[in-house]
Amino acid sequence: MLFLRHVIARKFGGEKDYMPSTSKVLTAFLICLFLCPTAFSQGTAQISGTVRDQSGAVLPGMEVNATQTATGAKRTAVSDEAGLYVLTNLPIGPYMVEASLPGFKSYVRSGIILQVGSNPVVPIVLQVGQVAEQVEVKADAALVEVRSTGVGQMIDNQRVLQLPLNGRNATELIFLAGIAIQNTNVNLNSGVRNYATTVISVAGGLDGGLNYFLDGGTHDDPENNLNLPLPFPDALQEFKVETSGVPAQYGHHSAGTVNAVTKSGTNNIHGDIFEFLRNGSMNARNAYALTNDGLKRNQFGGVIGGPIVKNKLFFFAGEQTTTQRSSPSANKEFIPTPQMLTGDFTTFASPQCQGRDVTLATPFGTNGFARNTVDPKLFSPQALALVSRLPQAANACGLTEFGGVSNINEYLVTGKVDYQRTDKQLDVFPLHGSPERCAVGLRREEHPDEFARAVESKGALAGLRRHVPDRQRYREFPPSDGDSNAESTHQSGGRGPQ
Repeated sequence: MLFLRHVIARKFGGEKDYMPSTSKVLTAFLICLFLCPTAFSQGTAQISGTVRDQSGAVLPGMEVNATQTATGAKRTAVSDEAGLYVLTNLPIGPYMVEASLPGFKSYVRSGIILQVGSNPVVPIVLQVGQVAEQVEVKADAALVEVRSTGVGQMIDNQRVLQLPLNGRNATELIFLAGIAIQNTNVNLNSGVRNYATTVISVAGGLDGGLNYFLDGGTHDDPENNLNLPLPFPDALQEFKVETSGVPAQYGHHSAGTVNAVTKSGTNNIHGDIFEFLRNGSMNARNAYALTNDGLKRNQFGGVIGGPIVKNKLFFFAGEQTTTQRSSPSANKEFIPTPQMLTGDFTTFASPQCQGRDVTLATPFGTNGFARNTVDPKLFSPQALALVSRLPQAANACGLTEFGGVSNINEYLVTGKVDYQRTDKQLDVFPLHGSPERCAVGLRREEHPDEFARAVESKGALAGLRRHVPDRQRYREFPPSDGDSNAESTHQSGGRGPQ
């Protein structure tokens, strides 16, 4: 396989690089409208811990800030009377944690990388001194996950992009978890879908027993409990395969969970263009084949992400086109020849066609007709009408060769708009699908840190959070038959996808 990838990157220097406010709003709207898929909650992580001084005493009332270094988005929490703090619903990515309290040196910890579904504990120890003084810690080592009861494997962005994939189908990376195997359950995977579906068993679990989540929303095919297509690799940030005692938020299927997250825009313009080519003329011929497979597959496209409003509003968009052409498979069948239609099957029954002389059974050779011939009046009129539509036989035996053309054109689009409205509210528009039929939606989440701290201080499960009632609006393009305004509104309660 040949491939070409070109990476684009640019850092914004000042406000002069940004579009006017009207253009910003219009751009965000057009991205949401034309990339056409379904919007769900974003896959998130959280940071929690305890604030103490050098003697080990807890420090209530401590202000803790977590800043996503790629976007500048900032989240703030205050430690409670037990010194506990929790920062919930954080988008994945690199973070810097800062803490300050009068009478103590400021604390800064950088290099914290949050991955999908992670819940690291970041303890903070303050030293006596002036606030102007600073203690900086670089978290180069991986943070230990002590809250999750599941067992799993993270497939990070480097492996998603660099490992070879047949057809660039990211679902195949699930097998890297080491506890997953592919099964051939025809009852689940009938092959009628126009996208790749795979029956996967994790840790000996049921076929079709995986939960698939994309950006926090359910990504299962409701008809067969298998996966809907994951975004193409350049648009996929990472995903995690978990099994065993996974949290209750992933309830629904028993075998395990695949939690995937698409990329987001940052304060830097970043993107790439790519082309993957597979051509049968450049491949070795199968040792048992007369010719090469004739396959010609091109997969090309690109992604781009960046800021609309610095530190506030970001976009990410991508598209992949797949065109596949292949030589038709040679199928051999026998059809009636003009000689047979007159009732004469002598050639067909001869050694030329059968390898030996064959005498056909009754009604051949009866009613005064010679051996291996029959009265053509016995032929069904309906059968003769059907034969008239068949191609001409290639030889006197009635042999015909044919093959079905299998040309594929596939268009995948994905995108996301992130709006950090306040330090406690994030609006996310994740968009996935194909141009043929898609939906546009909005999901808004608020993050009441006081509620989360109260839950944490009472020893409840980490990661529990409250959502404002979710209101999701979907519009289908094109509208359903007979409905020019195919719009539906869904009102959910206090619990949303985690």
